[in-house]
Amino acid sequence: METTEKIHTPQECTGALLPVRDALEVLNGKWKLPILISLSSGPKRFKQISREINGITDKMLSKELKELEMHQLVTRTVYDTFPPTVEYASTEHSKTLTKVIEALRELIYNVGRRSTAQVLKQNRRFRRKANSKNVIIGYRIGHVIFLFH
Repeated sequence: METTEKIHTPQECTGALLPVRDALEVLNGKWKLPILISLSSGPKRFKQISREINGITDKMLSKELKELEMHQLVTRTVYDTFPPTVEYASTEHSKTLTKVIEALRELIYNVGRRSTAQVLKQNRRFRRKANSKNVIIGYRIGHVIFLFH
């Protein structure tokens, strides 16, 4: 298959990077994506999430769930029972991250399959392009390379 190169203007790059930077700020940290992946199979109680994610403390899980709720990626429902039952669920907004999570999973899987020599060769190729006067960095997604100023 052919590789297509598309060169973006500095304004397009800045416009494209701002929402990406915002998304990375919301999803930063070690635990947010595992929590969202855990909730993608349906609503869960706090201890269910805690058991599914190895290594997370209850304090950290509580903090991360509050942040995800603040960013409207998780809903918290308290049921009027004794003792109170609290359930967490992913929102429609968080379900839009499914493609991103799948792309990250595929990226890591594919990088793991490539040999070190291939990775180094590709990095040298991008570095050469990065040193030209018009291009700062290149991203390869599928069979398309996006070159940014």
